Amino acid sequence: MRGQPSGTLPGVEVSPRAGEASGPDVPAAPTPGPDLGHHGDVEVGEGLVDLAVNVRRAPLPPWLAGPITDSLADLARYPDAAPARAAVAARHGRDPDEVLLTAGAAEAFVLIAQALRGVHRPVVVHPQFTEPEAALRAAGHRVERVVLDAADGFRLDPELVPADADLVMIGNPTNPTSVLHPASAVAALARPGRVLVVDEAFADTTAAPGRPGEPESLATRRELPGLLVVRSLTKTWGLAGLRIGYLLGAPELLTRLAAVQPLWPVSSPALAAATACAGPVAVEAERAIAAQLAADRDHLVARLADLPGVRVAGRPASAFVLIQLAGAAAVRAALRERGWAVRRGDTFPGLGPDWLRVAVRDRATTDAFTRVLGEILEA
Repeated sequence: MRGQPSGTLPGVEVSPRAGEASGPDVPAAPTPGPDLGHHGDVEVGEGLVDLAVNVRRAPLPPWLAGPITDSLADLARYPDAAPARAAVAARHGRDPDEVLLTAGAAEAFVLIAQALRGVHRPVVVHPQFTEPEAALRAAGHRVERVVLDAADGFRLDPELVPADADLVMIGNPTNPTSVLHPASAVAALARPGRVLVVDEAFADTTAAPGRPGEPESLATRRELPGLLVVRSLTKTWGLAGLRIGYLLGAPELLTRLAAVQPLWPVSSPALAAATACAGPVAVEAERAIAAQLAADRDHLVARLADLPGVRVAGRPASAFVLIQLAGAAAVRAALRERGWAVRRGDTFPGLGPDWLRVAVRDRATTDAFTRVLGEILEA
């Protein structure tokens, strides 16, 4: 029966539609399971060092701050997305009609959920960012989850995804696990009759020795059928408040999504940022930032490995690290009392109460944090 797990694939489960009840006269019950609406920003508070939000904190470079500031002088004019769309297309070796600009990646997930109401078997690969599933549920979809195994380092096995799934959503690198799946494994999920959504919001945070520039990204893969790549400018450039992202895909698919998008969804300052961030200066800066981030991440992983009872999940590849430790909820509370905010993990499907996500920061911050964490664990 379509919409039901096959029963032969491990790690597959079905979550109900929002408001789904057991009979026509039964009031809708709250959707069970993790709180998909919980995000890291609510963990942050006054006086706390923020290790809960995966946004880089640094002053905007002049080549980015200047265009954003200049755009404020022309706010009486309706936004013109064409220059930004052309710039983003050029960056990824695509045509402008293969780019759809959005008010952040979150809007992209809503457009997908609303425009693709006709799909029969949507599948979300977890653990991952919860907004894709939340958007699908809000649009009335019955969502299936493929839950990757922590014991296997949250490695993607394409065979876990049901063959007749006609919408598949996965993050790469994945939030919250920080695992970077091989491009070949993700590409293996593409097939005719299926829309494959790859959330690459953190792709520009990745680096590999001898392979600069988003080594496992599918952003340039125009030949893969049904591929939609979701991108964000929030993380590296600290633009969470500006709301700018984009989708890459076939023109006919993007046209369906654009049909449910409001007029002028992206502001002029956000369009100016998109244009600037697509240029060669920005790309070169991103690669340098990703290389430094890799070194800072290795430092964090090494410090965490020295702590008793702490296990780092998989092979972290992005701007955050997922850790497992007994009594994580109490540890998180103790960290807050000592001035540190980290992200709880139990709101991500596939994780539980023993998981925390920690953002990568500079080495001095990491040393101070791990020292406090060590003291809490030894108390």
